[in-house]
Amino acid sequence: MSSHLLLLCKGTDGFVLSDIMRDFKKFISKQIVKTIQEESESRREWMLDYFQKSCEHLKKEQKNKVWQDGYHAEIVESNWFIKQKVNYIRTNPVKDKIVTLPEDYYFSSARNYAGLEYELEIVLLDLF
Repeated sequence: MSSHLLLLCKGTDGFVLSDIMRDFKKFISKQIVKTIQEESESRREWMLDYFQKSCEHLKKEQKNKVWQDGYHAEIVESNWFIKQKVNYIRTNPVKDKIVTLPEDYYFSSARNYAGLEYELEIVLLDLF
């Protein structure tokens, strides 16, 4: 999705989800800013200025703010709930009319399950 990320993940081996999300957002923010600075992008100045101004009010020293605060975690307690969330994630690009089929969205795990070329390494769930 161009404006948001839908992710189904789990903290394991003593890792806490809030720490994973903090580190993930920090790493991806740096990569996004680096890519914008290095690649030809017509909105480069606008985006960099926006990211910089978005953190001016923060107490901690931060140069760019790419993500909104927080995340929307939900506790998964059943296979039915996992299937529901995976279906929501997969059909989101279809609902937004970005693609016709879930597996047509290049950054979707639906490609992994369909046996198509994929960019994402995932753990295949034996639920489908």
